[in-house]
Amino acid sequence: MIFASFVFVAWFLPLFLAAYFALPVRARNAWLTIGSFLFYAWARPPYVLLMLASTLLDWWCARAMGGPRSGRNRKLYVWVSVVTNLSLLGWFKYSNLLVETWNAFGIIPVAWTEVFLPVGISFYTFQSLSYTIDVYRGDVRAQRSLPDLLCFVSMFPQLVAGPIVRYRDIAAQLRNRTVDLVKFSSGVLLFMMGFAKKVLVADQVAPLADRAFAMATPGLLESWTGVTAYAVQIYFDFSGYSDMAVGLGLMLGFHFPANFLSPYRAHSITEFWRRWHVSLSTWLRDYLYVPLGGNRLGAGRTYVNLLLTMLLGGLWHGAQWTFLLWGAYQGLLLAFERRLGKSAPYGFLPLPLQAFCTFVLVLFGWAIFRAEDMATLGVVWGGMVGVNGLGAVLQLDYLTGLATGVLVLGLGIAWLLPRSEQLVMRCQPIVMLGTVALFLLALVQLLASKDTPFLYWRF
Repeated sequence: MIFASFVFVAWFLPLFLAAYFALPVRARNAWLTIGSFLFYAWARPPYVLLMLASTLLDWWCARAMGGPRSGRNRKLYVWVSVVTNLSLLGWFKYSNLLVETWNAFGIIPVAWTEVFLPVGISFYTFQSLSYTIDVYRGDVRAQRSLPDLLCFVSMFPQLVAGPIVRYRDIAAQLRNRTVDLVKFSSGVLLFMMGFAKKVLVADQVAPLADRAFAMATPGLLESWTGVTAYAVQIYFDFSGYSDMAVGLGLMLGFHFPANFLSPYRAHSITEFWRRWHVSLSTWLRDYLYVPLGGNRLGAGRTYVNLLLTMLLGGLWHGAQWTFLLWGAYQGLLLAFERRLGKSAPYGFLPLPLQAFCTFVLVLFGWAIFRAEDMATLGVVWGGMVGVNGLGAVLQLDYLTGLATGVLVLGLGIAWLLPRSEQLVMRCQPIVMLGTVALFLLALVQLLASKDTPFLYWRF
């Protein structure tokens, strides 16, 4: 089940909220856990057991680390949690790629039945790992209540595609939270904004990106239009999902962290990663980059740590070599800017030009991210540098003008308008009325067409 679906908006969410607020406060966590397991089981029920087993293990490891006789065994318990969780993630996410790569060499082919990827496993694994690692570090106390930890890990608003919420950020809210009219209405408004961003922008520009990446020899115009369309698609798709997740959290009384801070306005790649998918970039910083040594072991080691962090961050997104290449691309850019003092080589330009140059670098990265294989990437990159000539304006079988208009509109929103949560905080009547109108239009659009799964659903 995804948020931008009629079954969620018209059935699951109203029924869930009605029961949630009808129950006593002390029973709401239990209902949230039950509803979250039902939400997750909608895709493939057996994989609920995988999430349950992972949570049980982490609860036991954290309790063992917090026990009076844990002593030197604390490191053992945290390693049990880390190794087990990452092994599960590795098996379900990367085993297919490894076998396919092995078989491609044709030495001793392995008979293989493809492993199905559990929805959201990358997100809830990182979320659960942050809990056990924080307990080991002494940043939080081990949760005595297994039901409360199950509620934290399985919470459906951010379960399948983030933001990656850390236990320490909502531990107090699990025990005690309130919902008033202002918080609930803000959550509804934010959810409607995210829904409209997903359906009215991301889904409308998607055909432009699909068309460009399917061409055998895209020209300059087709390549740049397609890659720019994908940049708009992935931003409005994922930031729209994050808006809906944060909005749902507010409806339930939780404050989740913002996940996107207008990333396309960044003036360097370093700044871009402070604004894009903030919950992931800070997780990688705190649980990978810093433990590797961060910037404490000299310049050379700092560059290596940045590259390793982004390589693994790229691989986290999916089992394709293009994701590893994308991580290397980002890591090299970050290391180069670190060499220049965390500033871009074009830092002498006026700020709008700095943002434009950064966006161009990001677009070359999105071409890697979107390409299904290296051959497709070579074709698209070749088109971007003019190998295939100027080309022509991308033509679709239908609604070319609409898709192009939405592309321009999406860029304008990303570069010029305040963020969704800022618009909600201002609570202006025109924003509220406009959001409601766009939400209703998005509902009509959703009913009139086939819904498109979130891009990050598969990560």
